[in-house]
Amino acid sequence: MKITLKKIQVKDLVANYKNNDEEGVVGYGGKLNIRPKYQREFIYKDKQRDEVIRSIQKGYPLNVMYWMKNGDGYEILDGQQRTMSICEYVSGKYSIDHKYFFNLTKAAQDVILEYTLLIYICDGNTQERIDWFGIINIAGEKLTDQELLNASYTGEWLTDAKRHFSKTNCPAHGLASDYLQGPSIRQEYLETALSWISKGQIKDYMAKHQHDTNANELWLYFKRVIDWVQATFPVYRREMKGVAWGPLYDKHGQEKLDPKRLEARISELMQDDDVSNKKGIYFYVLGGEEKHLNIRAFTPAMKRKAYEKQRGICPRCKKHFKLEEMEADHITPWHEGGKTEQHNCQMLCKDDNRRKGGK
Repeated sequence: MKITLKKIQVKDLVANYKNNDEEGVVGYGGKLNIRPKYQREFIYKDKQRDEVIRSIQKGYPLNVMYWMKNGDGYEILDGQQRTMSICEYVSGKYSIDHKYFFNLTKAAQDVILEYTLLIYICDGNTQERIDWFGIINIAGEKLTDQELLNASYTGEWLTDAKRHFSKTNCPAHGLASDYLQGPSIRQEYLETALSWISKGQIKDYMAKHQHDTNANELWLYFKRVIDWVQATFPVYRREMKGVAWGPLYDKHGQEKLDPKRLEARISELMQDDDVSNKKGIYFYVLGGEEKHLNIRAFTPAMKRKAYEKQRGICPRCKKHFKLEEMEADHITPWHEGGKTEQHNCQMLCKDDNRRKGGK
């Protein structure tokens, strides 16, 4: 990685500044890609944004920023939010202390326009670029893991994928916002869809499809998953938001399921106080694994009471043990209707409890 220091005045930075919203932002005479399509939209808070301008007005130094050489132009590696704060203010997009840039005297405007920014220009290959993203993007709002991957796998495929999953009010938001967590513009929808279709191997999937002309495979798979969820579980509950639906669809999507029977069981489990993880209900009703439910454990007081009643004797092997050498067990298993209540609690030695649990 070759790195050189360049001093640039604000008046040169804002030359030919254009903000095309979700399609990207350019400046520096059209040579600087301030916000490429693969990065987030502007998310600086007003206070952070205003302090950038106040620092310039007072002549205070801003932290050094990083640009990546990209053909005949440049692309911002670090400093995107500060750069946009400057350009948006000079272009008259917001005011500070009730004054826009055009309300300032010429002398006050010149203080801003002639302010010198320190820029490190980095020249390196794609892998060096992604490495630098991870190292230097430490100020302000950090790039997410998915944004870092987006920076490394640009192209028509990614542009189309972002059209479906990463824009404000994108198709994925309209279709599945009730089932997905996080904001789409921070790439969380895209990351979720990629994780589902790739079975967690997002980087490999993006590398394989980087030069595809569209992201139809990803979008159609995502639609199939959501259509299956809505058909299989027609009664929506807030616990459905953030469930890993992709893996469930991959495993059970071709099975003949009865939505009415599933709904009856889900409703019953939602009312069961012993079920601590309500999201896990959807995994349980399809796969039958109790581990997804986090069944409520017996309290220390329940364990002590059962231990004293048994006088420390394990009812299976008939041997005496210390309290810490024993574990609480449901006399009638939970899946057979046994509750996590005092009358259903017994203390078994650890060996017997594990043998019983393994049956």
